[in-house]
Amino acid sequence: MITYSGLLAQVLEIAVALAAAPLLTGWVNVCRARLQNRRAPPLWQPYRMLHKLFNKESIVAHTASPLFRAAPYAVWGCMTLACAIVPTLSTELPLSPAADAIALVGLFGLARVVISLAAMDIGTAFGTLGARREMLIGFLAEPALLMVLFSASLLTQSTLLTSIVATFAHHPFALYPSLAFAGIAFTFVSLAENARLPVDNPTTHLELTMIHEALILEYSGRHLALMEWAASLKLFAYSCIGVALFVPWGIAETGTPLALLLALPALFAKLAVGGAVLALVETFNAKMRIFRVPEFLATAFLLAVIGMLVHLLLGD
Repeated sequence: MITYSGLLAQVLEIAVALAAAPLLTGWVNVCRARLQNRRAPPLWQPYRMLHKLFNKESIVAHTASPLFRAAPYAVWGCMTLACAIVPTLSTELPLSPAADAIALVGLFGLARVVISLAAMDIGTAFGTLGARREMLIGFLAEPALLMVLFSASLLTQSTLLTSIVATFAHHPFALYPSLAFAGIAFTFVSLAENARLPVDNPTTHLELTMIHEALILEYSGRHLALMEWAASLKLFAYSCIGVALFVPWGIAETGTPLALLLALPALFAKLAVGGAVLALVETFNAKMRIFRVPEFLATAFLLAVIGMLVHLLLGD
């Protein structure tokens, strides 16, 4: 049964994700520039870029099919729905019973398939190259992400993220060795899925090395704005998944206005720390060669499986 407090929490979570996702991207860019002793761009730069792109005309190739035009809306919708499933402010979410952790991974996979097909739709060499690399990363990253989520679900006997958060956040503090392995694996997967160093450089425009940028090379105007917004939403979603699994304290049990008001600054504080850590990781790592990425993600999968085995052996 959908309650008023649950509906309020759900709407607020979506609104916060849509509004704060570009801010998180801007914060990571600021931290990264300062760590590299460069002049940092304005914190609001992603909003300015989105405003500029939404006011520009979209140029579409004559060979583009309806899939190419619909892909930005589909990808943006998948990322918005993913942010709505992850409990960031409250565990009282109407959408939670309808979509568990497996459905969340499915949303990421659906967005990947759509953007890859759209990149190949035009028929350019770089779009096809980026699509092949994206599917390779997804083929290896999704099983590792599932193993991370299963490691947490073994501790809570549920694949619902809200149940996992409620178990971890509102019970006495405990150290779980299995979650330590899962946390390292999740970090590897998050870097790969969000096109961050050392897997991909989000600021590069070198065609032979870029992955994410190759997928959106043919987009412009509002289509490009939606793609960039969706990329920020994906980073926000993965950051919130990490917060929900490993730092769940501060997430409210109910969707009352007071509880949500207290959970909001806690969320921003955790995202600020996470963004700074991400910038630090990117600063101290160079981009690896593309043929080393399977080894990188295979390590993540192995660590997640070890986490599950540790739980089964130790019963923690």
